[in-house]
Amino acid sequence: MWSLPISLMVFTTILAIPMSRYMAWIMDDKYTPPRLLGWFEKRLNSGPQTWKQYAAALLIFNTALFIYGFIVLAVQPIAPLNPRGLGMLSPTTIFNSVASFMTNTNLQHYSGDVHFSNWSQIFFVILNQYVSAAVGLCALTAIIRCFRAEKTVGNFFLDMWRVVVYMFVPVAFVIGILFMQQGMPMTYEATHQVSTLEPAAMGMADNGQAKPQTIVVGPVAAVIPIKMLGTNGGGFYGMNSAHPMENPTAWTNFLTTFAMMFFPFSLVLMYGRMLKRRRHAWVIFSVMFVMMAATIVWSIYFDTLKPNPGLTDHPESQTFQIPTVTASGGKLPVTIPAIAGLPVDQHLGNLEGKELRFGTSAGATFAAVTVDVTCGAVNCEHDSLNPIAALSPMWGMWVNCIYGGKGVGMINLLLFLIIGIFLAGQMVGRTPEYLGKKIGAREMKLAVIALLVHPLMILGPTGLFAATDWGIKAEGNPGAHGFSEIVYQFSSSSANNGSAFDGLGVTYGFNNNPSPAPEARPWDIAAGLVMLFSRYLPIVAPMAMAAALGYKKETPFSLGTLRDNTFTFGCLLFGTIVIIGALLFLPVAALGPIAEHFGPIPFGG
Repeated sequence: MWSLPISLMVFTTILAIPMSRYMAWIMDDKYTPPRLLGWFEKRLNSGPQTWKQYAAALLIFNTALFIYGFIVLAVQPIAPLNPRGLGMLSPTTIFNSVASFMTNTNLQHYSGDVHFSNWSQIFFVILNQYVSAAVGLCALTAIIRCFRAEKTVGNFFLDMWRVVVYMFVPVAFVIGILFMQQGMPMTYEATHQVSTLEPAAMGMADNGQAKPQTIVVGPVAAVIPIKMLGTNGGGFYGMNSAHPMENPTAWTNFLTTFAMMFFPFSLVLMYGRMLKRRRHAWVIFSVMFVMMAATIVWSIYFDTLKPNPGLTDHPESQTFQIPTVTASGGKLPVTIPAIAGLPVDQHLGNLEGKELRFGTSAGATFAAVTVDVTCGAVNCEHDSLNPIAALSPMWGMWVNCIYGGKGVGMINLLLFLIIGIFLAGQMVGRTPEYLGKKIGAREMKLAVIALLVHPLMILGPTGLFAATDWGIKAEGNPGAHGFSEIVYQFSSSSANNGSAFDGLGVTYGFNNNPSPAPEARPWDIAAGLVMLFSRYLPIVAPMAMAAALGYKKETPFSLGTLRDNTFTFGCLLFGTIVIIGALLFLPVAALGPIAEHFGPIPFGG
């Protein structure tokens, strides 16, 4: 049970050390490219850029990517590689999908094997999974160069090329070969018609013959490696990493989990190498490591080691007082009768929504890791986690800096770091410093602005949808669990995560669908806007902060300087993240998973 998460974290940490050295070597331009690639790089390099030019190039590139993606999905009905004749998705779903993949969120308001042809999978999904994943890594590299007080921060387009060609492609190719060896499909065919073991399991045709089963296939082994390595998470199949074609064996499950952890782990150490502050990077790495271990232990303890409360008996009736203005005395008594348990053996814990091919703890482990690194792939149903266990993935998205995605997670942690150092400086009466530079009002304003975007983009839409039919009609469950579904959806959108509780009716489907989910369009638009706002301001503002800080004159080291490579500094950083995260999100946690865990509550049914 515990061997899986322990082996994953140890194995990934060991391999992250040499990978961080390689990544720093590439991004510091110390490599010699092959002749043909070098020729292309010289023409791609439009010259050194300031941080403002770099940020502008990043935004222009993503704007072009949005237009390209919208066109690719809109022409799906007339494009090649569409033998099933799939039509066009609803325009709002196209908007949501393009915003989702462009921002490295990969939240899916569609089912990949139902709504996307091989055309869309190849020219929309795969392309976005490479380049959108590279954007965050490029942004972190520019911030590092700002901290090093370099006059220019490189060239965005050249950095993008380096990340995709020298990092993502080689590793994805190796992992793709391993996946195909385990039985993952890699073909341009669209479907296979197969006979089921049980005759007529799929029903009978009009001529009396048993219907065959239709199995959708495609270039799965090309999609999945970069889906995990780029912490994209958007699955080829609607069931994502729980599907036997997308995750065939326990070995591929280990490899996919490792793949989504690999680059986020390596980037923290790359940060230290490029700044020549390796001990400082290891302190940051250790804080992230402890937080990830805590979320994994929490998930396993409250889900794998606990029974499903919906199947256990409740031998005694309970009476609750619900405040209401219409009842005598202002309180309405509600009695919950005694409930008999179902005859289900739960010695293996909560097995609802789990894929047991991978082991009992694999689902809980995956649920914690996939949000900690903002991947969003799933190999179990998060909607079926025990209520209190669901706090683990929610917390990972709320703090959004437990390794996080490629570059963006480290950028988010820098915001907590700057704020923590500032608060510590105020407490001891000393001007706060980071990397030998004094933190001033400008840096604090930019850090706070970038930090507050995330909770605003979660709490504001959550309140709106929870109070209107947009959320109430979309909920799969009433009360606290339905509220958790809404909170989770916007948390996932804002954190560029992409996973979901899957209890919401948010799928419109094809544009000619006669019976779409009734509130699909508001969810498409709202989640899409949250993804866009939560992606770019928290990238550009930290770049401005790093530039303002990095170009300051370095102050001499003294006895009063807060060392950034000590255990004390690690505790300061850890405490800052936990306290700020709790202050921002404890109320919604109390209304959602905590309320559901403790039983009936005075709203929602």
